[in-house]
Amino acid sequence: MDMQQVNIFDEPIEECCSNPITGFFRDGFCHTDQLDRGLHIVCSLMNDEFLSFSKSRGNDLSTPRPEFDFPGLKAGDSWCVCAERWKEAYEHGFAPKIYLKKTNKKTSSIIDIEILKEFAIDMN
Repeated sequence: MDMQQVNIFDEPIEECCSNPITGFFRDGFCHTDQLDRGLHIVCSLMNDEFLSFSKSRGNDLSTPRPEFDFPGLKAGDSWCVCAERWKEAYEHGFAPKIYLKKTNKKTSSIIDIEILKEFAIDMN
């Protein structure tokens, strides 16, 4: 894996969340590689609406799964969301806010940069 992955601003990607530990590699970052079919690259601030939407789409992020050392997410947690899931949530009106400095640049090939900026928490 290329550990020098960059964010939307072409800067070194910042940590998304270490409690609970997120990312495809469970390293706290929205890093990706060819094994990450879901592209877990959008650092999102969880809210109840998105968690309910994701659950309704078959991806329950709120229920604890101790067998996977997963505590379950709640509103206020940050998480590396799959780019296509975030885009789907956006299209249905349930997209959560995002941290651009913690979101992988590859996201901009899937979701328009202007849409990302519209949902950004960390725009300067």
